[in-house]
Amino acid sequence: MQSERTIGINKENPILASLSKSAANKKKKRDSLLNTAFDLFTNQGIANTSISNIVEQAGVAKGTFYLYFKDKYDLRDRLIRYKASEILGKAYTALEATALTTLEDKVLFIAGNVISQLSDNRLLLKFISKNLSWGVLKHELVQITPGFEDDVNFVEKIQEAVKASDVKYRNPEVMLYMIVELIGSASYNSILNDEPMPIEKLRPFLMDAIRSIMRSQEIH
Repeated sequence: MQSERTIGINKENPILASLSKSAANKKKKRDSLLNTAFDLFTNQGIANTSISNIVEQAGVAKGTFYLYFKDKYDLRDRLIRYKASEILGKAYTALEATALTTLEDKVLFIAGNVISQLSDNRLLLKFISKNLSWGVLKHELVQITPGFEDDVNFVEKIQEAVKASDVKYRNPEVMLYMIVELIGSASYNSILNDEPMPIEKLRPFLMDAIRSIMRSQEIH
């Protein structure tokens, strides 16, 4: 016969369950506000979108809005970082389904995936403009909304991959900064303006440039 102690271990802890449900509800509301704002901002413009429009379409109370954001411009700024993180998070999730082992191959895969995502969603690219930046991601992105630790933290993931790499680099932070900045700015001009050429023609040059940046930083 099982002891009360053993039975207690097997039973769901109602306090933990309540906390987990509360966190899930908060995240759902936060994500609803962000996604609704993105739809409204990109379809009718920020100037023509009110906080009332956002909360009504998101199905949350106006008070909930102010738990997360100061005003719609604060929401816009955080939304840009959220969307940039989402792109990189999807790329990293796709990477985890591959058998790639070297850091160089992983970074090239992520770069290619990000370029494909931006090519498929020009509206998103226009919205985040040139804010796909390592500096933005590292210093601000993880602070989008405190308390949502289950969000994909791309910065931490890639930093872990750098530390685990058999190949060591002189200054990984500078290297990553240069790569992310290159992808963001080059993709923006190439995808939206075909400058200096359409993205599919530019892609091999970008991959070669990223490879060269990484190899120039290798410690032999």
